[in-house]
Amino acid sequence: MRRRVIIMGAAGMDYHLFNMFFRDNEEYEVVGFTMAAEQNLGTVGKLRKYPPVLAGRLYPDGIPTYYEHELAELIRRLKVDEVYFAYSDVKHEFVMHKASEALVAGARFGLLPPRLLQIRANKPVVAVCAVRTGCGKSQTSRRVYEILKSQGLRVVAIREPMPYGELEKQIWQRFASYQDLDNAGVTIEEREEYEPYIEQGMVIYAGCDYQEILRQAEQEADVIVWDGGNNEISFYVPDLLIVLTDPLRQEHTLSYHPGEVNLRQADVVVINKEDSATPEAINRLIAQIRQVNPQAVIVHADSPLSVDEPERIRGRRVLVIEDGPTVTHGEMPYGAGRIAAERFGAREIIDPRPYARGTLAKELERSRHLDRVLPAMGYSPEQLRELEEAVNRAECEVVVSGTPIDLSRLIKTNKPVIRVRYRLQEKSKPDLEELILSRLKLKK
Repeated sequence: MRRRVIIMGAAGMDYHLFNMFFRDNEEYEVVGFTMAAEQNLGTVGKLRKYPPVLAGRLYPDGIPTYYEHELAELIRRLKVDEVYFAYSDVKHEFVMHKASEALVAGARFGLLPPRLLQIRANKPVVAVCAVRTGCGKSQTSRRVYEILKSQGLRVVAIREPMPYGELEKQIWQRFASYQDLDNAGVTIEEREEYEPYIEQGMVIYAGCDYQEILRQAEQEADVIVWDGGNNEISFYVPDLLIVLTDPLRQEHTLSYHPGEVNLRQADVVVINKEDSATPEAINRLIAQIRQVNPQAVIVHADSPLSVDEPERIRGRRVLVIEDGPTVTHGEMPYGAGRIAAERFGAREIIDPRPYARGTLAKELERSRHLDRVLPAMGYSPEQLRELEEAVNRAECEVVVSGTPIDLSRLIKTNKPVIRVRYRLQEKSKPDLEELILSRLKLKK
């Protein structure tokens, strides 16, 4: 008898876990995936099947998805033997609550280790991961790209999946231009991850099948940069693993899954945003790092901000828009946009709540920790319209946008949008350039 399995996920690691361990594995029968009802996919459309083209020969009809809140009932009704947890950036306590729910319903509860999930590439891999969403992975990945490109190497990035569209069309995706993003109909969250690479003339891959993605990427790359979404693990065996930490959320360093997994196996740990943190928080973070990974090299870094026209902020009434994932499930009360607005002399930062409607208003109600910022939500045309209308209703003079993308490409506003940019700036030795070149030289 094949053991009957449910995979708890969020359209990312769950698919990869299935592909790597369960697809074509005749010892198991995956009877379903689960997804939390409030996750972004729930706002885009109905629950989807994992399609036969991805599920493989054992699943000619594909694999259904159910809502996570039905887990206990599903275990009983579908006669589930084992539940595997497979999504990221959640508290350890949350994982164990789900384990307790599964155990009481009669199923084993498990996690799979990185060694069973990581693919070995034929090209060197520099992986950039983090202990939490919003630590600065993307700016660090771009810094890694700059270093490798300066050596005359062809560099391709691969990013943790965000397959919000038709899965059959997202087995592998390659983005090298804004037109590629438009053609794929990507969401704001996807654009926030992909556009900064395109701005630098870089190619980035994503999708559902990371073995196929790797085969495609290796055809045009000398080195691959893994950009782990949220605090996900690397899907590839890294030749160098760089893990980002955040002194502004120092208390989260060892309390989120799988961020602690990343920290414990890191070769290099970057303490980012030190220019916005207190010395006490930085010292506590160093102690935490040393507690679980005394061998890792620590790199100290700032995240300096810049805006094109700071004089347009001074003395003005400002609406701040922030990177959605950082301030929603990343639990930051604000981000780079709010910091820039204050630093460049905004007269007032307005509360966006009175101007939000629909799903955007519901997100603000759910994210009560937000402090006078509007998350850039746009997982459907409806949400994008809600964002545009909220901006246009807002009683302010300018909008300060802390998202990594140019919002003016997506929404039409009746007031100017001032874009905030930020980058990684190392300030200790050895820095990333020395560490990367040293490690890659050893691998030759």
